[in-house]
Amino acid sequence: MDEFLNQLDDKCLCISTIPAKGRCLFTTRDFSPGEVIISETPYVSVPNKKTESPESKCEWCFSSSSLKKCSACKVVYYCSSSCQKLDWSMHSVECQALSKLGKDRVKSLTSSIRLMVRLYLRRKMEIAKVYPITASESYKNIEVLVSHFSDVDEKQLVLYAQMANLVSLILQCPEFEIKEIAENFSKLACNAHTICDKELNPLGTGLYPTISLINHSCSPNSVLSFEGKLAEVRALELIPKGAEVLISYIEIAGSTVTRQKALKEKYFFTCTCSRCICLGQPDDTRESAILEGYRCKDTICDGYLIREPGDIGFICQSCGSLREREEIKDIIKAVHLMSDKAATFLSSGNKLEASAAYKLVEDFQMKLYHPFSIILLQTREILLKIFMELLDWKQAILYCRLTVPVYERVYPRYHPLLGLQYYACGKIEWSLTKAWDILKINYGTKTAFMVELLAKLEEARAEASYLLHHYERED
Repeated sequence: MDEFLNQLDDKCLCISTIPAKGRCLFTTRDFSPGEVIISETPYVSVPNKKTESPESKCEWCFSSSSLKKCSACKVVYYCSSSCQKLDWSMHSVECQALSKLGKDRVKSLTSSIRLMVRLYLRRKMEIAKVYPITASESYKNIEVLVSHFSDVDEKQLVLYAQMANLVSLILQCPEFEIKEIAENFSKLACNAHTICDKELNPLGTGLYPTISLINHSCSPNSVLSFEGKLAEVRALELIPKGAEVLISYIEIAGSTVTRQKALKEKYFFTCTCSRCICLGQPDDTRESAILEGYRCKDTICDGYLIREPGDIGFICQSCGSLREREEIKDIIKAVHLMSDKAATFLSSGNKLEASAAYKLVEDFQMKLYHPFSIILLQTREILLKIFMELLDWKQAILYCRLTVPVYERVYPRYHPLLGLQYYACGKIEWSLTKAWDILKINYGTKTAFMVELLAKLEEARAEASYLLHHYERED
């Protein structure tokens, strides 16, 4: 442990324990916006398993191209011999276990099951001293992670027990008790991270013991991103010496009640960040009503509604008008019916019909929700995607412009989702300067993704410069 703490000290970080939060990661120097605070390779990782394409990614790099199945276990895929060699120290042992499974059991191999199998195989190899151990890469760092096992409900405990039984059958290692494996599933649920590409598309799951020390805030000062499987935590703002490093575990665009519910259900704690301590205060109530509540029925009024004490309806906090509960229920019913129809069109590939149906959903929602509503935003994002796929750029530009103000309201200045929304709009309007300014903080300037973005930005600038000079000559 001393060696591990020394390694953190070399990175200008330290661990402190706070009674209400447990272990926390603190800085021992200032970190500038965009600076990498810590990076870590996964202790174990697996690609995501998709229902429509169960074996769709390389085990090592998560690529989806040029895949070849392992000839022995016929479960794992690689995109090249080099990736296979890099993963061989783990898969050579895993392959023996997977090769013994029948077809029915192979179908039961979810990403979580495979991650747990790899976790115990690595532990077994560490015990046998055939796998390298370092201060930061040791099963001891997994043992000290919080599991919240005692907080898990009975239904989930039964599921963990069933999953643990399958892992035990695969491992054929009686020294690993089923109860311990089940508890480790709870530990993975609280500590594993979804590995994403630069556009935040999920690729796989990894366990990063050091990064798991970082606590949550709904107003984070840092962001977790990935370069391949390498996890990087970068500063979103100036983080002074002695400050705690904080990332967000959940989607932070939502009311305080919604965020608290999500954290309690998955991570078993109540957040006390600067946003959450305002729960119930006037500004928090107003913001929550705007993001997830109903609007005033007077289209000229921009007021938000609060439930009337008699439960007859909702009172506008600006003009005082009453919006009856039955009227709201009727609109919600219409929204649900049309949403189901739109989703059916979309799933069957009828994009034109889907766009028309979602526009009707949007019309209903505009009567019910505030312009900054998260619910209305979700419908408009679906329409944006449909129009981009239909190459209807006029409509796509319109919906881009409708979504950006909501993103600007609900996300901090340098949040990656805000930058990626500018980037999505940039594909249509070349709004790349804003995308660059934000995403360089999250991803640095030298990654392939950012190099490509810079090239597009320079291309757009060159085109703008040419047009400007062209018009000046005409004048």
